[in-house]
Amino acid sequence: MDRIITIGREFGSGGRELGRRLAENLGYAYYDQEILAEIANRTELSEKYVQSIVERRPTFSYPIHVGHSFQPVINPAQDFGQKIYLEQCNILREQCNILRELAEKSGCVIVGRCADYILKDCNPFRVFVYADMDSKIERCRRKGRGQENLTDKEMKRYIQDVDKHRARYYEFYTDQKWGDRKNYDICVNTTNEDIKKIANILARLFRA
Repeated sequence: MDRIITIGREFGSGGRELGRRLAENLGYAYYDQEILAEIANRTELSEKYVQSIVERRPTFSYPIHVGHSFQPVINPAQDFGQKIYLEQCNILREQCNILRELAEKSGCVIVGRCADYILKDCNPFRVFVYADMDSKIERCRRKGRGQENLTDKEMKRYIQDVDKHRARYYEFYTDQKWGDRKNYDICVNTTNEDIKKIANILARLFRA
């Protein structure tokens, strides 16, 4: 039976590659950056701006429960802070809508976006991918994407900063601890492991 599989991951752990390979093995749809593009399309905001929002804790100080609809009340004479608040609410609303639409279509693998929490009524299989720091640094260098010229110290700081923002974003919207094994069905340590082999093993698990 088709399932919804969500992938949470530490930066540099290979979670995105694992999700893509797992989807290919199972013949499932795979969603990652496509979600950002669709949010940008629906909100008429730039994809770069949307990406700057979706993995960072919002600027407003009180939580919004993503399991319920909401409509922010904005003063017509809104200032810049209110404008940012409204944009963040719109991005969150569209992210929830898009994830639910994707989950209704077919079996799929979704990377990030608090999908494990937003789609909890769909009973997704929740995967969290992690690795030790040396392995993450090595994988980031191998993948490139602009960080390969950083020193090890700079790379470590960069990885920690990305993960810090992911954790704050996730915990703000879900009231759950990012990376806590109690919030996932399986946690995968990719330290010094071949991502392709791990994907094959997980695919056999789902077929069984």
